[in-house]
Order: sequence, then C-alpha cells, then structure tokens
Amino acid sequence: MRTADFRYDLPERLIAQRPVEPRDSSRLLVVDRATGELAHRHFRDIGEYLRPGDLLVANESRVIPARLFGRKVPSGGKVELLLLSRRNDTVWEALVKGRKIAPGDRIGLPDLGRPAAADEYTIIGDVVEETPAGGRLLRFPRPIDGLLDGLGMVPLPPYIHEPLANPERYQTVYARIRGSAAAPTAGLHFTPALLERLAGQGVEFAFVTLHIGLDTFRPVTEERVEDHVIHSETCEMTAAVAARINRARAEGRRIVAVGTTSVRVLETAAGLAQPPDVALPFAAATRLFIYPGYRFRAVDALITNFHLPGSSLLMLVSALAGRELILRAYQEAIAREYRFYSLGDGMLIL
Repeated sequence: MRTADFRYDLPERLIAQRPVEPRDSSRLLVVDRATGELAHRHFRDIGEYLRPGDLLVANESRVIPARLFGRKVPSGGKVELLLLSRRNDTVWEALVKGRKIAPGDRIGLPDLGRPAAADEYTIIGDVVEETPAGGRLLRFPRPIDGLLDGLGMVPLPPYIHEPLANPERYQTVYARIRGSAAAPTAGLHFTPALLERLAGQGVEFAFVTLHIGLDTFRPVTEERVEDHVIHSETCEMTAAVAARINRARAEGRRIVAVGTTSVRVLETAAGLAQPPDVALPFAAATRLFIYPGYRFRAVDALITNFHLPGSSLLMLVSALAGRELILRAYQEAIAREYRFYSLGDGMLIL
C-alpha cells in the first residue's frame, strides 16, 4: 500500500487559524459508510445521528505547557524545546531546535513569568541521549511537572501561525489529566451545554487517556505504508470504563470514539484481551498503527477532524470508512470550503 495514495491537495486558505465560537457552531460532515451518502450539518446537530444508549468514548488528556524557550549553557545559544513524553520523574523526551544540540550539552530554562538576567535560569537540563526518532532525552535535577506553567506555553501545530487569544480553546472542556503535547482535537467541538443535551437524550459518556506525542508532528515518509513505524504513546483504560464498554457491546449498543486517539486506546484494549473483542483495562504504551486492512474490534463509529495528507491519522479513518469514500468526502469538504486540521470542522463517520 502506497503512502502516496493518501495524499490530497488542500488550498492553504482552508487551514483553520482560529477556532469558531461557540465551539459547536463548527460544521459537521456526516459520512454514512453503508450508503456512501454525505450530509452537511453543524456540530450542534450531532445528536440527531446518535441513539439512546450510544457510548461515546473520549480522551480526557490535557495539553501541558510543553513549548519551552531556553539557552545553551554557558554559550547562551537559543534553544526551543517541545516536551513529548515523560520517561520518569526527571527525564523527558523532547524535540529540540537549536544549533548542534548533542549529548553532554546543558540547556537553561528561565521562568517566562518574570524578567531575568541572561544567565539566570529556573532550572538547567542535561542532554543525555539522542533518540532513534531524532529527539533528545533531557535529565533535570528535579521533577519539572509543577514548574511547567512558569517555564513554557501550550504548543500549537506548526501550521497555525498566530497564538490563540484564549489558550483554553486548545483544550477540550473535559480535559483533566495533564500530559499531551497536542490536543485531542475531535473533542474541541463539544460544549458543556451540548454534553448535557446529549446526556438528556440517553447518550452515555466514558473517558480514557492517551497522551499525544511525537507522531502528531511526524509525517509518514516511507513509500510503503506498511514500512512506517509508529511512535509509542502512553494511554490508560480503567477497569470501570472497560466494564462499561463490554456491557454496551454485549447489549448491542454502539461504541462511538471521539477522536483517533480514543480509537487507539479502544482498539489496543480490545487487542490485549482474550477473546480479543472484549475490552481489557490497561495502563501502558501503545504502538498500534491502524491502516486499511485492519479489523476493528471495538469501534462502531467515529467523530474526528480533517487530517493532513499522507498522515497516519488519515490512514486510520480510511481503515474505518474506506480510502475511496474518505477521499471523496475530503474533496467534497474542500469544494464546500470546510475548515481543516486542528482548529477546523468535524466529521462523523457512521
């Protein structure tokens, strides 16, 4: 299977640079897998396509202030870090921008909230290793989780060219567990009122966690899809949530994943179990790479955004709905000038 088969041309003007208000006023393209029909609605209308008893499973990971600006010590050269994942209490994996950042280098991080002298740092990290994916492992003298609000800022994808007036708009309204380097963007469309309205019509909600890391920023560069190795991301499904999923499946109710990250948690949980169609609680890293040919075990429907050409996320939605139908839906969305990517419009695949 060729990566080139998942590419499409997108006019730059359709890359959303700011979110719409309110959140649920974004547009919604509804894709019916059984008939191939496409419907054009707004996200606030999603309840018309959901049934009492549907179980929506969403990722409650919260984006951390993972973008940090520092200096090489003692030379003073500028360095930019994007923290991707915490390996242990004091070691983080990060993407690094700067001249020749190598093991043995030291990076000083100032407190962004107060002026400081050029050599005054809140904390200094040591570069200990270059990762196979091209990142760096940094060791800090003490845990920095509690310092990040002063050291960094919430990162935005590189195709968004201006900061948000309100950084909370890059968090879902149910974000709770800190750890992601990017938002699970399918959930950005929900408002508290919409969640309440859906609950009132009998739609149920459950929450899992996947902390989004490197593969959000890493394109598929291999010519063959099968040759791509996906980066691991930490995730968790509790025993209580697994029991709710298994009960819904036993009763013939639909499991609706909110976002591709929730899909990966659900399908990882189903793949761990024996028999494999039952969700098993777990807390571990997943490297599950879903592309056409994959047999879904847990997900019946998907709420998602529009994904970058040639990305592993576009391959995932194509695995669920079929490449031809997804690419036709994308062309329809382009023709009708939907807004694309993280801050853009949504899609419901039934």
